[in-house]
Amino acid sequence: MRIWVDLTNSPHVLVMRPVIEKLRGRGHEVEVTARDFAQTLELCERFHMPHTAIGRHRGGRIGAKARGLAERSLALTRWARGRRFDRALGHGSNDITIAAALLRIPSATTFDYEWATVQHNVNCRLAATVVVPDAIPPERLYRYGARGKIRSYPGLKEEYYLADFEPDPSILGELGLDPARPVAVVRTPPAVSLYHRFENDLFARVLDRLADVQAVVLPRTPEQRGELQEAGRFIVPERAIDAQSLIAFADVVVSAGGTMNREAVALGTPVFTVFEGRLGAVDERLIAEGRLQRLQSAGQLELVKRPTNEVARIRRDPAVLTDLLTKI
Repeated sequence: MRIWVDLTNSPHVLVMRPVIEKLRGRGHEVEVTARDFAQTLELCERFHMPHTAIGRHRGGRIGAKARGLAERSLALTRWARGRRFDRALGHGSNDITIAAALLRIPSATTFDYEWATVQHNVNCRLAATVVVPDAIPPERLYRYGARGKIRSYPGLKEEYYLADFEPDPSILGELGLDPARPVAVVRTPPAVSLYHRFENDLFARVLDRLADVQAVVLPRTPEQRGELQEAGRFIVPERAIDAQSLIAFADVVVSAGGTMNREAVALGTPVFTVFEGRLGAVDERLIAEGRLQRLQSAGQLELVKRPTNEVARIRRDPAVLTDLLTKI
């Protein structure tokens, strides 16, 4: 088969990397398109993933998002026309589901947060297959048009794409970190996401709390990077780094998003969420199991070295996701 994969955000590169490798290992032809947003293109380069860069993020306002969706979907349609794809795959990419529908290519979408209403009303209605964690009750997705299309997988998506991952300690030296002192990793709020439009005062207090320790802050946008660098109190990488190794060696992770939180869970690192939107079923389950903590105050953070005992990780076969996404 000829398969088209579209990547619109940084985590999508990580999620789809082993799927693409599995597909190519099975003899399928795979072509990748990617949007210029956050570190998506940088991560494609870091993982030596050949891709065609098409479009960029248009900003956080609803009107700008709508214009960006229309423009990029049409650009993808023009690019894909005549390439004779048999399947189109995306991780929450509205762009590819619209383009695939226009070209009558069967598509599959996957995601693990069910309350991105605008996104899912497009994806779930146009895609032939909707692949989600089994933590999400199927009935939560029916209002998006997903009834009869849902295929569920056990565990976290991070347990699949980190299955072959072993942390590299060189990341500590690369960032100038002293392994004998506590290391905190922080991911900024998804400021341009429609489902997270809140002033996050708690996140600001977290930054104040971490100002005097080794804190690596990973921004999502150039604007966030500029503000953090101007503050001069944190380590702010200029480019995409081996964030998974950094998380594995960190003593605490704080994130206002989702993927980094779940990477920390999968790698056995203590992790707090400061997400102020509506919790999804995956995070609800992790909190109930005690694998993820909801931060109520910056004082909850214990800035000490954690035990270095080997963590028993759950590693899942990416072939499971590959099969769910391609058997339409």
